[in-house]
Amino acid sequence: MKLIFEKSIDSRTGFKLPECDVDIKFNLSEKYLRKSQAELPEVSELDVVRHFSELAKRNFSVDSNFYPLGSCTMKYNPKFTERVANFEGFTDLHGLLPQVLGASMLCQGALQVVYDVQKLLCEITGMKAFTTQPLAGAHGELTGAMLIAAYHKDKKHKRKYVIVPDSSHGTNPASAAIAGYEIITVPTDKTGCMDFEEFKSKLNENVAAVMLTCPNTLGIFNFRIKDICDEAHKVDALVYYDGANLNAILGKARPGDIGFDIVHINLHKTFATPHGGGGPGAGPVGVSEKLVGYLPIPRVVKRSDATYALSYNRSKSLGYMAAFFGNFSVILKTYAYIMMLGKDGLTEVSETAVLNANYLKEKLKKYFQLDYDRICMHEFVISAVSQLKNNIHAIDIAKYLIDKGIHPPTVYFPLIVKEAMMVEPTETESKQTLDEFIDVMVEIAELAEHNPQALKDAPVTTCVGRLDEAKAARDLNLRWQK
Repeated sequence: MKLIFEKSIDSRTGFKLPECDVDIKFNLSEKYLRKSQAELPEVSELDVVRHFSELAKRNFSVDSNFYPLGSCTMKYNPKFTERVANFEGFTDLHGLLPQVLGASMLCQGALQVVYDVQKLLCEITGMKAFTTQPLAGAHGELTGAMLIAAYHKDKKHKRKYVIVPDSSHGTNPASAAIAGYEIITVPTDKTGCMDFEEFKSKLNENVAAVMLTCPNTLGIFNFRIKDICDEAHKVDALVYYDGANLNAILGKARPGDIGFDIVHINLHKTFATPHGGGGPGAGPVGVSEKLVGYLPIPRVVKRSDATYALSYNRSKSLGYMAAFFGNFSVILKTYAYIMMLGKDGLTEVSETAVLNANYLKEKLKKYFQLDYDRICMHEFVISAVSQLKNNIHAIDIAKYLIDKGIHPPTVYFPLIVKEAMMVEPTETESKQTLDEFIDVMVEIAELAEHNPQALKDAPVTTCVGRLDEAKAARDLNLRWQK
């Protein structure tokens, strides 16, 4: 396929503007003027439509193929929620409207959505209050880490460390470090959970918080999670819940009831809005009673006359974490999704996600190594270690899956499993789709034994073959030149 620049023909255009009938004179300084003609493609409207239609055909999405990307919850996105997010009454609003004096009455519906979503998330997670400002999961983590710092600063505590397990998402230690903390890493024990005794030995009054993913990145629910929260609270350390895996426990367990003080939720994962490719995402953060005062401003509040307004009078607040109230379209889709499914539907989401994951795990562990053979939650991690004897790595399996029209699972994460492949089928996939995936994985295991070169050659059906990914990352060149 040619680049759009290669399709360019001199003087070809796809638009025609009327002559300007206004006498406008610009006296711009030379330093603001281009020294040469901008190198833009000269194409017709038809050229543009055909070019981007062809690109769209090559796009891989959950709407077109199975997407078992571990730890990312790439579930199908109901088109009903997309329709709600496109209602003109919402899309035509300006984000600053609620902050203009007297104009909040023009956007009561939008303010109610934000308010209601916060209340719904409180009910789902057991938190006291939420902010919808964070624009992604990692942004929610940063907000949570800053809430931790604000709490201890207000209490005049001198805390230096944050504890994370070695199975944590990489953004956990990164967010804590940005907030000014040093990281203490606790290893995973033979059960696949953070070593409890090791954790207790690291816990003291210099620890500000413990950051946990529950269930963890191995797809295992830590049976000592309540004990961990209780131990942390003995030294007034806060416990942070990474909500990337909340899809596994909807309607079954609430982090607030377990003892967590701070929760972030990936709305774009758990509540079925599109993500990947840079967004849009949303990472609302919920807190327990003792942290409510530190939440970002403004807060959307419901007044005694049942109207909605913004509250800024929060002396201990972090201030703004983002403009407006977060990614409002994502919040809208979440609202529609929750209202559509209700409590029973959300509970069925987690039950089916867990059932699907365990079905795949039991079928595949005969062909791939399973370091932690326990009942899993919504995801599990198998390993290509058994295939190494034939020089087949996890990356080779991933590339072959592309040829079969399946998005590869997450590979080489978590780092505690050698040649890791993290699989998350989600609740939206049928048994027929799961069986097709199993058949392909069995085929891969057999090829690794009898024809490993077929895996080494993959992918062969794509526009380009196997790339040098390390070189592509280190020697990136995105500029087109004749």
